[in-house]
Amino acid sequence: MKKSVLLFYLGFCSIVIGQNKGLLRGFVADSTSGEMLPYANVYIQEVKRGASTDHRGFFIMASLPHDIILTVKISYIGFESKELIIRVEPYGVTDIKVLLVPASIQLQTIEKIGEKVAKENATDLSLQKIAIRDLETLPKGVELDIFRALQNLPGVQTAGDVSARFYVRGSSSNQNLVLLDNSPIYNPFHALGIFSAIDPDMVSTVEFYKGGFPAEYSGRLSSVLKVVTRDGNRNNISAKGSLSLLTVKGLVEGPIPSGSFITSFRKNYSDKILKKFRNDNSLPADFYDFFAKINFANDNFAQDAKFTASFFHSRDNVMNDNLKREDFKWSNTSFNFNYFQISDSPLLYQVELGTSQFKGQRIPNESGAKGIENEINDFIMRMDFNYVYDSKDEMSGGFKISEVQSKLQLENFRGQANDIGSHGTNISAYLRYKMLRYSTFGADFGTRVNATRLAGGGPAYFFEPRLSLTYRIVPELALKASWGIYMQDLITISDENEVVTIFEPWLITPIYLNPSSAIHYISGIEYTPSQSLSFNLEGYYKVLQNLAIINDKKYFPNDPDFVIGQGESYGLEFQSRFMQQPFNFSASYSLAYAFNEVSGVRYAPRYDSRHTVNLSCEYDFGSGWTASVMWTYSSGLPFTQIAGYYDRLTIDDLHTGGNFLDSYNPFILLSEKNLGRLPDYHRLDLSLSKKIQIGKLKLYFDISALNVYNRKNLFYFKRDTGERVDMLPFLPTATVKVEL
Repeated sequence: MKKSVLLFYLGFCSIVIGQNKGLLRGFVADSTSGEMLPYANVYIQEVKRGASTDHRGFFIMASLPHDIILTVKISYIGFESKELIIRVEPYGVTDIKVLLVPASIQLQTIEKIGEKVAKENATDLSLQKIAIRDLETLPKGVELDIFRALQNLPGVQTAGDVSARFYVRGSSSNQNLVLLDNSPIYNPFHALGIFSAIDPDMVSTVEFYKGGFPAEYSGRLSSVLKVVTRDGNRNNISAKGSLSLLTVKGLVEGPIPSGSFITSFRKNYSDKILKKFRNDNSLPADFYDFFAKINFANDNFAQDAKFTASFFHSRDNVMNDNLKREDFKWSNTSFNFNYFQISDSPLLYQVELGTSQFKGQRIPNESGAKGIENEINDFIMRMDFNYVYDSKDEMSGGFKISEVQSKLQLENFRGQANDIGSHGTNISAYLRYKMLRYSTFGADFGTRVNATRLAGGGPAYFFEPRLSLTYRIVPELALKASWGIYMQDLITISDENEVVTIFEPWLITPIYLNPSSAIHYISGIEYTPSQSLSFNLEGYYKVLQNLAIINDKKYFPNDPDFVIGQGESYGLEFQSRFMQQPFNFSASYSLAYAFNEVSGVRYAPRYDSRHTVNLSCEYDFGSGWTASVMWTYSSGLPFTQIAGYYDRLTIDDLHTGGNFLDSYNPFILLSEKNLGRLPDYHRLDLSLSKKIQIGKLKLYFDISALNVYNRKNLFYFKRDTGERVDMLPFLPTATVKVEL
C-alpha cells in the first residue's frame, strides 16, 4: 500500500534510492502523560540546524551527515531539556521518541536557539501558533476562551464585549474557517455568541492564519483557525473539574490498550453573570458542549500508523417566558476519523473522513419577527501526503471531496415558509512545494483546483494559486511576502443593522451568482535583535469580489434574493514581544481600513475600526503565583444614524370596531449606511492566579477583574426608546479548578 501511494503521487522511489545522507525524525512527548508536545525545539549542534515539532509533536530533519556523531538537544518551555547522542543511518531513516520531564522549578531563562534556527527560512507570514499554555495566564473574562484571546491579536476586530465573533482584516465573520480536528464548525458560539463552544481544556494547540494561508486550506476568504485537540493521558487515569460563575465542567482522560482517550463536558448553571453583558437584563440561555476522542497505535496491527476518532456536540437554547419575544435554538455536531501513516521513506500521509452538522432555529412566537429554520450537513473525505527531499525541500498535496446539503426555511410577511436550501458536491485537489534548501531563503508555492461548485451547473474549474516568500538578510532581520487567490461557495445571511447576531443562517451560493473570491497581498518585516525580544511589521491589501449580499430592494417574487457586492481592505500591523522569565510583555498596534460596495454605494462595514492598541504584561512571582494585566483600545465602530421619524397608519385592529384612523405608530427613517462613528473604546483587565500541588492533587485558583476603571463603552442606543446600552461594566470573576 505504501509503494502504491508513493507511485500514485510522484514516483519518489528513485529519489529515495538516490539519497546519500541520513534522515532523522521522531516524536517529542510529556513523560508524565505521554501527551505529544507541539512546537518543541530540536537542535543539532554539529550542523547548527534546528526544527520545531508540529501539532502532533512530530519533527523531521533531512540531509544529515551519517559519518559523524550528532548531539541532538530537545527543549520545551516548562520542561527539562534533554540531549541525545546519535548517529543517523546512511541512506535511510533514523527514528527516535523523546520524553521530556516537567521542570520541578520554574526556569529563569529559556533557551530559544533551536526555535530561532528553525525560523530562518520559515514561510509563516500572518501565522500565529498558540499553545494552550500561552493563554492560561490571560485575564479570563467569565472563563478562558480561545476566540476572545484571538481578539487581542493585531488585525483581529470584534463588534463589542457581548460577542466572541471575530473579524479579520476587514472581512465578515462568515469568511473565517474554524476547524476542530479538521472538521468545520459553522456556529461555534454559546450564549448569543458571548463566548465560544470549544472548551479550552480539551485543546492542545491553535494555529491561526490571518491571511495568506497555504493551498491545503479552502472554502473561506479571510482566515483559518485550526484547533487541535489533546490525545489524552497515555499513562494514568486522571480527571479535572472546574467551577466558574457561569459554568461547571469536567474532564476525564486515560490509557486504553495501545492508545488513550479523553472526554469533556461543560454546562451552564446560572445566567446571573450573563446579565452583565446585557445591562442586567435576563438572558435565559441554557447550553452545554461535549467532546470525546480516542486514539490507537499498535505496530502489530499497522506499523508506524495512528488511528484517531473524535466527536463534538454543542447545543444552545434561548427560551423566553414572554410570548412577545422570539426564542432561539442551535446546535453543532461533528465527527472526524483520521488515519496517519509514516512510511519507510520520508513520506507521511493521512486519510480522513468527517461530518459536520449545524442546526439553527428562530421561533417567532407572537413577537412579529419572521421564523427561520436552518440546517447544513457537510460530509468530507480527504487525503493528504507530505514528502521531504534530501535537499530539505518538501512537497505536499492531496484531494478533498465535500458533499453539502443545506436547508433554509424563511417566512414571508404572510407567515408562509419558503425553503431556499440546496445540495451539491465540491471536488478539489492541491499541490504545494516548499523550497527550504537555502538557510536564508524560503519559498512556499502551490495551487488548489476546484473541479466542481457546490451549486452545481456542470464543471466550473477554479484555480487558487498561492505563494509565500522569506528572505533573511542577516540572522536578526527577515523580509516576508505572500500572495494568493481564495474562493468561498458557502455564505450566510447577515444583516448589517442587527446589533447582536444570534446565528447567521448558512446556504450554498445560488447558481445565478459566481462564488465569492478574494486576492491577498501581504508583506512583512521580522526583526529579532535578541532571543528575548522580537518585532513584527505587516502590511496587507485584500480585494473581495462577488460577495453575495441580501437584496434589500426585493419588491417582487421574481427579484433575486441576493445581489453582487465588492469589497477591499488594507492596513498595517505592528507587534512586539519581550519574553524573559519571569517577565512577559507584548504590545501591538493596527491601522486598518475596510470598505464594501453594493449597487454603487460604498460604505464601511460595522467592524471597521481605524486604530487598535493591545498591551499585555505577565509576571511570574514563583511559588505558583502569576499575575497579568491587559489594556485594550480601539477607535469607534461605524453605525447607521437615525435621520428622523414619521407616523405610519396601521389597520391591524379592524375587528374591534374602533376608529382605525387613530392607529398611528412611529416609523424610523435611517440615514446612509454606517456614516456615524461610536465613541472610542478602551478597557483594563487584571488577573491573579495561584497553583497549589499536594501530592498528585493540583488546585488552580484564578481571580479576574474586567473593565477595572468601569469605562462606559457605548454599545448602541435603542432606536425605539432612545435608551443607552453600554458594554461590559466592571466585573470581577473567579474560577476554581481541581486536577487529579
